[in-house]
Amino acid sequence: MPTRPELERFFFLDDDRDLIALRRSDGHRLGMALQICTVRYIGTFLGDDPLAVPWEVVDYLAGQLGIKDASCVKSYAERRMTPYNHAQEIRERFGYHDYGDRKWLREFRTFLYGRAWTHAEGPVALFNHAVTWLRRHRVLLPGVSVLARQVSEARTVAERRLYESVARATHKADRTLAPALVGLLERPEGKRVSELERLRTPPTKSTGTAMVRAMERVEEISAFALGRVNLSRVPVKRLNTLARYGQLSKAQTIERAPEPRRTALLTAVVRQLEAQAVDDALDLFAVLMANRLISPARKASERERLAMLPQLEKAARILAKASKILTQELDLVAEHDADLDVAALWAAVEEAVPRTAVAVAVATVEALVPEDDGAAEAAMREKLALRYNTVRPFLALLGESDALSAAQGGKRILKAVRRLPALSRRRVKERPPLPREVDAELVPAMWRRAVFSNAKLPQGAVDRDATGTRTDPRVPAALRPRAGSGRAAAPRLVVLCDIP
Repeated sequence: MPTRPELERFFFLDDDRDLIALRRSDGHRLGMALQICTVRYIGTFLGDDPLAVPWEVVDYLAGQLGIKDASCVKSYAERRMTPYNHAQEIRERFGYHDYGDRKWLREFRTFLYGRAWTHAEGPVALFNHAVTWLRRHRVLLPGVSVLARQVSEARTVAERRLYESVARATHKADRTLAPALVGLLERPEGKRVSELERLRTPPTKSTGTAMVRAMERVEEISAFALGRVNLSRVPVKRLNTLARYGQLSKAQTIERAPEPRRTALLTAVVRQLEAQAVDDALDLFAVLMANRLISPARKASERERLAMLPQLEKAARILAKASKILTQELDLVAEHDADLDVAALWAAVEEAVPRTAVAVAVATVEALVPEDDGAAEAAMREKLALRYNTVRPFLALLGESDALSAAQGGKRILKAVRRLPALSRRRVKERPPLPREVDAELVPAMWRRAVFSNAKLPQGAVDRDATGTRTDPRVPAALRPRAGSGRAAAPRLVVLCDIP
């Protein structure tokens, strides 16, 4: 039964009335109106029984035609040829086409096969898109089984094309690549899982050893160099769906798959693993930096501030008393328009607080509270630099990894990351880095004091440790690959942010 909005949309008579008015009897006028609206609603005629519609529809159309007795429509099919003749008139008048029309069938198949190739949809979704296309182009719908077979055939052809395209690109890139990928399905002697299962397992611990193994996993997967496999003509959605299926499949299932499906599955899976492995390593790097660098430095900074708090509170109380008296005395001078007597002013203050105590309190505040608003943050960054040895191994792992590359906009930052391992090995006491060895524009404002103004280093020298820790470890997304982007999962280095 159509809903009220559907009745108003599909069963409203407008430019159809002139064709309906040519009928001589109310039954024929109502019957033709039913056929016009039925084909508009469901995309086909009802064939032998054009009156097989809910009675509410008949009443709705009868009301629009001014027919008081809607039951007159029962006489519409008394002559069998009448509905067929009317259906032919409706086709010609409104431009409906038979499904068997060669021109429209060719266009429909072009759409259906193209949709199946470019969209990784299930059979129901593709079937619905096929129905929508046929109705939009006024092609009369065939039987459900006929259309279902067309959809199934289109999906089968698209899948076969996908496997052949990916496998062909793999063989074209390197004839030894496919056998090497198949070798991942083997289980080494003494091991419980295949090499593919091992590579699919992400790091599970947040330790330095796990970070080393994570980077080894990145290098091992990147060694297949799937970036050389040109899959630019394969739709991204198709590749992603194929990779997801392969990721969820056991190695034995992939091994039993026939060619070229097996090669295509392995190519898609390892291609996606290349991106995921970098993601996993960067996630672990972020955790390690947060736990071993940022958190201890913040705690040390907070401990120092807490240790200074009693002195600061004592000095603040003294200055508060002195400032209160000064404010009161100055208000009296202003009220009586008198001359300011400095000696009397100090005498009033010393009645509550000794003058020497005020001087000591001022010196204490000046020592504990820096004039620069960002000095506290800069001091915390200096604490971070003191923990450089903690992060040096991880920076070396990232900087020396061949798996990292950069988009054009990130070349400059990647170059700076590549310099870190060499700086970490330098004897900075003998030869500290110079400003020309550091890209100053990549140093955030809050880090400039720690990097370029270390009083313990010679004039003009750069603090190597601050340079190595200045990158925000919680923004490893700048190094992340774009998985499934169709760019061979090449890692992209974009912008590194400062520690908030």
